[in-house]
Amino acid sequence: MISKFPGTDALNELGKFSQLLYHALRSSTEISTYRKNLFQEFVKVGYESIPIIILTGVFTGAVLTLQTAYQLDTGLYPSYIIGSIVTQSIVIELAAVISALVLAGKVGARMSTELGTMRVSEQIDALESMGFNALSFLVVPRIISGIFMFPVLYVTATVFGILGGITAGAVDGILPVQEFMKGGREFFFESDIVFGLIKAIVFGFVITSIACYKGYYAFGGAEGVGKSTTQATVLSCIFVLLSDFVLAALLL
Repeated sequence: MISKFPGTDALNELGKFSQLLYHALRSSTEISTYRKNLFQEFVKVGYESIPIIILTGVFTGAVLTLQTAYQLDTGLYPSYIIGSIVTQSIVIELAAVISALVLAGKVGARMSTELGTMRVSEQIDALESMGFNALSFLVVPRIISGIFMFPVLYVTATVFGILGGITAGAVDGILPVQEFMKGGREFFFESDIVFGLIKAIVFGFVITSIACYKGYYAFGGAEGVGKSTTQATVLSCIFVLLSDFVLAALLL
């Protein structure tokens, strides 16, 4: 029996993933096929995710403010530095990354489950047998919605993260609102927002494309769909963190 070369399975998966992206990209010109689905995905990815993103942003900013104040409780630094650290941390890193990890579980898992269920129930096969472009109809709108809506959710998380930090500082008596705002403005650079938006776009593509790939090629009935969904969520989180590192190394 000839043993497989180590990494063969990973290369096969990469090849299938690249093939799916290639055909999806070629299908992106068929706007009339996926226009209706695109609007629905904008609502599901963007509008329906806003509550959890607001909640995540508020508590992230609040906790970061309290922890930063605790770590700088030496009297060596002016208090407004807390506002600087919290604002920059949220804008550059936390709003994009934490939102992406949350959305990998919410958005990515939903997409993978939907497509996986359609695959194992042979709905995708039926579409393809009728000559319908299933990639254009199902995959393209999901990936586009991730690319366009994740930056919107990033901005939402940033705004509510800073508001959470301001509120926590004021309520706990650590930092007056004016001091927080002074610190936030002191080291604010517009390029930080651009960097955060770039990360959000990349994360949106990573999460939706992996979820679509895992769902589109799911097999093995209900158990297979569950396995594909779990793999999509785990892989999305790993590649979000990996791409975060790469972007930081390239752009900062």
